[in-house]
Amino acid sequence: MKKYSGFFGCLFLALSGTLFGQVNDADWPAYGGDPSGMRHAALSQITPENLHRLKVAWTYRTGELAYYQQNNAAEKAAFEATPLMVEGVLYLSTPSNRVIALDPATGAEKWTFDPKVNLKEDYSEITSRGVSTWPGPDEVGKDRERRIFLATIDGRLIALSAATGKPIPEFGRKGTIDLRRGIGPISVTSPPAIIGNTVITGSSMGDNQRLDYERGVVRAFDVLTGKLKWRWDPIPRKADDPARATWKGKKAAQTGAANAWSILSVDPERNLVFIPTTSPSPDYYGGERVGRNEYANSIVALRASTGKLVWHFQTVHHDLWDYDNAAQPALISVERDGGEVPAVAVGTKMGHIFLLHRETGKPLFPVEERPVPQSKVPGEQAYPTQPFPVLPLPVGPQQVRIEDAWGLTEADREVAEERIASLVNEGPFTPPSLQGTMVTPSNAGGVHWGGVSYDPGRNLLITNINRLVAVIRLIPREKLKEEEGKNEALLRAETGLQEGTPYVLKRDYLFTRSQEGLRMQTKPPWGTLLAIDMNSGERKWEVPLGFMYDPQTYPDAVNWGSINFGGALTTASGLTFVAASLDGFFRAFATETGELLWQSQLPAGGQSTPMSYQLNGKQYLVISAGGHGKLGTPLGDYVVAYALD
Repeated sequence: MKKYSGFFGCLFLALSGTLFGQVNDADWPAYGGDPSGMRHAALSQITPENLHRLKVAWTYRTGELAYYQQNNAAEKAAFEATPLMVEGVLYLSTPSNRVIALDPATGAEKWTFDPKVNLKEDYSEITSRGVSTWPGPDEVGKDRERRIFLATIDGRLIALSAATGKPIPEFGRKGTIDLRRGIGPISVTSPPAIIGNTVITGSSMGDNQRLDYERGVVRAFDVLTGKLKWRWDPIPRKADDPARATWKGKKAAQTGAANAWSILSVDPERNLVFIPTTSPSPDYYGGERVGRNEYANSIVALRASTGKLVWHFQTVHHDLWDYDNAAQPALISVERDGGEVPAVAVGTKMGHIFLLHRETGKPLFPVEERPVPQSKVPGEQAYPTQPFPVLPLPVGPQQVRIEDAWGLTEADREVAEERIASLVNEGPFTPPSLQGTMVTPSNAGGVHWGGVSYDPGRNLLITNINRLVAVIRLIPREKLKEEEGKNEALLRAETGLQEGTPYVLKRDYLFTRSQEGLRMQTKPPWGTLLAIDMNSGERKWEVPLGFMYDPQTYPDAVNWGSINFGGALTTASGLTFVAASLDGFFRAFATETGELLWQSQLPAGGQSTPMSYQLNGKQYLVISAGGHGKLGTPLGDYVVAYALD
């Protein structure tokens, strides 16, 4: 139903105009382009034939670098925002949660709003993926001014006047709702969802330091007053909820998280909001929460007006791998039995892509429960089976063997072989171990928060993936200092205290670090871009995305791909635009074939998702280029717009 032509296209536009505000194909009114998160621009001025004329139209600098320096925040900062374009104004947020309005033709600043977030708090990451807009008029037909909604890393929901950038005093308390009140020190890193006169937000939190994290509640507020409409807890607390029986153990009720930190999608026609939930806390040990842990690691459809559960589909049972549903669910339509069926496409960190019926949650391709390796860690009970989609086939590596070892030199390869031989991997869903487990795809692998895009005219789902292997080791708490004293690499690895459990987490990846950068230890490619036909479930093509080593020194590096964060954009003219890779290039590929057609060097890392709009007859492409502190890409504070010269 997302083909903007014929009867279905007219119906969609009519419904979205009634329930969500009129959507103009030239605008980009939501994070994913539309409320359904397809990340597709129905624009065709920029084509494969004229790509060579694509040039920088304007560049705007946010001034964020000064904020990082003042607050020692550079190592955690990531400019991941996708701007909005509505009614002739571009709106975006910065990692420090400042909101900026720009002239979309020139990049000239119209106004800024600074919520004055204290960047010295202990945030896992300093980022904001964007803002949301409520278009009006409201449901009773009274004209209201456009609002911009910002959810902050210090746990606030703020309503701003789109015209002035000033807080709207009648919303909450002087324009602000304290999302931490009654919950605890949560953050929000993704834009809230808007449906009708309701704004809905999830939350973000670090989830490896203790068992009893905050509750990952999803809440809905009135867009005009800020009054709470409903709240939904992904961990079932009521005795009459049938899912509660899937959480067993004396401490199961203390479990937190299972939150929705990624982007929500909405279906105004069906009055549904789709929630991608995450792992319960802590990520890598579940002995205190034995069972399937339903509603966690799930796609959950709620009635948007009431918050009542309509259906849920669990992508991982009893998560032990930090396999959050990080990608926004994409609401698409597919052909079945000669007709169009409303669907939800779900990309996961495991490299599994599930296609579900949007109204029931039933899989549209077969899903099999298959036996998986069991845990040898005392106290743990890994779930005996996991859901595997028959189609599409998994993306990314599903197992690591000694023959997968790789190095820039023969000595590097031998080190990689030795390391792989010392670790455990029995295929997908190998549980964490005391010896050390290779998890592939990793918590950063498969489809991450960059998500998927969907070209409705070609029925192609496009996604970029990471092929990165994590090394997970659990250490009995009383033996931590002893083990670190014996193993310098273990001392350097990331530590999750997992308080409330018997084990401390140590997490690393199959690479080493040197003055020259990362030295990968598994065979390339390490990042790819691929296309899947969502009618048949067949993969149409897959190509390396970016490079991590200097091609002048290593000519084959252009075929090795790159670790990548950020998503892709498709256009009606058959182009797929994506940055995301560590090399800092913004690229265009042919959607039909995967052929690389164009690339442009960005002034800083492009770990974000681009968007496109048309203004005064000219199509623009815009991307945030500010780098990613944890990935080590060059930091900056650029917003770059491209157009045909």
